[in-house]
Order: sequence, then structure tokens, then C-alpha cells
Amino acid sequence: MEELYTLEREVGRGSYGVVFEGRMAKSGQRVAIKRLPCSNPECIELYLQELWAMRATAMNHVNVIALHSCLLQTGPRSLNTLKPGKLPLRLVESVLKGSVVGAKQSQGRTGVQSNTKRRTNSASRLQDRTNTAQARANLQNMDKSSAPDYTTPQRPQNRGRKRPAPREEEQTAPLRCLALWLVMEYCDGGDLNQYLLSRPPDAQRNHSVVRQLCSAVAFLHSLGITHRDLKPDNVLVCVTPKGPVVKVADFGLSKMSVGSVDGGLTRQHFSSTCGSDFYMAPEVWGGLTYTAQADIFSLGVMFWAVLERITFLEEGTAQEQLGAYVCKGRSGWLMPLGEALWENADLQLCIPMKFKRAPPLPPPPGPAMRALLLDMLASNPDARPLADQLETRVRAALREDSH
Repeated sequence: MEELYTLEREVGRGSYGVVFEGRMAKSGQRVAIKRLPCSNPECIELYLQELWAMRATAMNHVNVIALHSCLLQTGPRSLNTLKPGKLPLRLVESVLKGSVVGAKQSQGRTGVQSNTKRRTNSASRLQDRTNTAQARANLQNMDKSSAPDYTTPQRPQNRGRKRPAPREEEQTAPLRCLALWLVMEYCDGGDLNQYLLSRPPDAQRNHSVVRQLCSAVAFLHSLGITHRDLKPDNVLVCVTPKGPVVKVADFGLSKMSVGSVDGGLTRQHFSSTCGSDFYMAPEVWGGLTYTAQADIFSLGVMFWAVLERITFLEEGTAQEQLGAYVCKGRSGWLMPLGEALWENADLQLCIPMKFKRAPPLPPPPGPAMRALLLDMLASNPDARPLADQLETRVRAALREDSH
């Protein structure tokens, strides 16, 4: 690691890994380095999905986090850069076999699960895989001569198919894959919660964030990527003299789809109930099949929270989170919007919020933006605007309300 990168300090820790601030040894450029321990097949599958989605965004978009490289750890000090077209077969085998290849038989499977996320189960993961098999085949046909060194993992589509013989170095390697290290661009502003809530409200800044998020999700959907876990925690911020540049990150729950042209992405259905409670769409809450339009609902929750500076404290935490919700009963119990709309599809959302909040606050959304938010938060996914329409509609609404 020291030959390529230096680790300086830990900047984040979650259920699935640790993020460090580091520097490239040769250039001194700051990078974020995420260590993902390959301790069980469920985690490994999420890591490969994240690597796969980030490789698909190799064309790069200013509002999507950039991946510089990926390293494979096989020993305490053994790290190798993944080369184009390469993927350790042991990681693929771990996912397909349901046990970590190379691990001692006595080891139990100890998947770690976040309290705020609903992770996929094995049956629904398998079903989602069949929905995206063709997308993986399409990715294999990308021009490898221009592909960077974080090539997409390609898993066998059929468990019964004969796997190519491993190369000599793979046959003789005695150690299992201990961890993946993802080297990404560094964002000095923290996540969107930290950035916005540490500063006084500013309407122009909020509008800029909303427009940038529209652009990012339109880009992802144009590539056939459904994020499935959009929330302020998964949006990072780079501070620049011209203002914040936001970056959509964390693709562990993302899925690739085919037919993303002319609205075809909305016909690709998923069945895994996953995401974070306060941002999940009603159809996901209800356990129905859903499409990329679930991302639009999550964006609507975020936009409402950003524009009105709505926050909540999730049970068991002390950190304020940006997010919209429905207040139930006299006790003020908070219910996620998606859950409330699943229980009552005709529920009337009050935009702007009616109850008092501590000043200072930004001005409430104008009539045009309120109408757009209600469209994004519609119970019926087909009534929500498509991602490629959203940026134009947001700009038009903000312009209309400014007059």
C-alpha cells in the first residue's frame, strides 16, 4: 500500500467498511480509500455491485463519485491492483456458493446489517440478478482499450455453467481474499447532511444542490443504473470557490438494467426490499416490484428536506438528518413518507410544513416547486417524472417561482 498510497486518518466507519483519507504516493493528490472486508458472501456481493456500478460510470460525471482504482488484499501486507478484465474467481465463488472461499469450515456466516437499511434476501437477490444479466453482457462489450483499471466484476449467469480454468497464479495462491480497497476522489465537505446543516440556510445553495442531484440521477439512469439507496448520507460534497459540488456515492445496493432509452428503464422491475426507511418509495415499503422511479421518490424526499431544511433524529441516534416525514398522533411520532403513502395512497402532503421550526429558515418552496415535489412524491410511480425530464422541470420551476 505504501508504494501506491498513504493512509492519513479515518474519516468514516459504517456497517460494511472503513473510509480513510489518504494520498497518492507519487502525486500527493488526496484520495478517499474505502476498505471493504470480505468476511461473508452477502457483503462480498454488495462490494462487487458497487465496483461494477462505479466502473459503468467510468465516462465520469461531475456529480458522481469517481473511482481511481481497486486493490485486492490477500494477506496482511499483500495488495494487488485489479487490472482490466480481471476479477478474483474466489470472490465470485464466494457469492455463488454462499460461503467464503478459502475460509475455515468452522467459521460462521456473520453478516452485519445496518439498523437503518433493509438489505436484500437471497431469493430476491437471485431474481434481481436475472433482470440484469443482459446488462452485464452489454458491459463486457465496452471498449476495453479505453477502460480504466477498475473493470466491472462479471459473474457467471448460470451456476451450472463450466467456469474457465483459473490462471496459474490463482491456482497457487494460498490465501483467500481478505478485503477490497476502493480508491476514490476525496470530498472535503463531508456528506450532504454535514455540509448543509453546518451552515446557515442559503436558498441559492439549496437550489444548486437540487439541480446537481437531478443531473447525477439522470446520468445514472441513462446508463441503466438504479441507485436504490439515495439519501443525504450517500451524497458527498466537494467545497469549491464557486460553491458546493455534490457527488452521488455508495452503489452497494445499485442495479444495472437494460432498455434505458425512451423510458425503458421504468419497465425493468426489481423485487428486493432495500434502501433506508425515510427515503424508500411506497411500492418498496409494500414489498411490490418496483422500477427506477423509486429513485425519483427518494430524490423528492431529499429535495423537500433540503429546500425547507427539514430534519429529524432517527431512533437510537443523536445526529440530525435531512429528511421529510409525516407526523402521526399527538405524541409526534415520525412516520416515513413512503410508509404513510403505502398505508394511504390518497394522503395529502402539506408543502410547506405547517408546524414551527427553529429559525433561521430558508424561504418555503414556491407554487411551481411545490407542484413538482408532489409529482415526485406521487404514490403511483408512473405519475412521477422521469429522470431525464426532471432537471428541465426543476430549472423551470425555480425560475418561475423566482418571478
